Amino acid sequence: MNTDFDGDFPLKEETYRIIGICMEVHRVLGHGFSEIVYKDAMELEIKTKNIFFEREKEFLIDYKGTILNHIFFAGFIIESNIIVEVKAAEGGMPDANIAQTINYLKASDARLVC
Repeated sequence: MNTDFDGDFPLKEETYRIIGICMEVHRVLGHGFSEIVYKDAMELEIKTKNIFFEREKEFLIDYKGTILNHIFFAGFIIESNIIVEVKAAEGGMPDANIAQTINYLKASDARLVC
């Protein structure tokens, strides 16, 4: 991802649509709910926009040709190439959540994580 903040980054239009959905959910619900409530609201918003998505998509982790026992679930896969991970946290996003989300890129074919 380009970090020069010049506005030129992959999947720009899709990202703006996703951010708009997130902002609408936050505008209506505000803060203080659990992640599952925000995910339910996001699912409704995504459906109203007729955007293809998968919720709680399961990913297997391949380690040297062996599938590991533990799997992970990405909150949403939007348009087959963007992972949206919904977190409810006060005071900013904890580093562990950021690291977890970045690891989703490694284990998936997604091009962008929001």
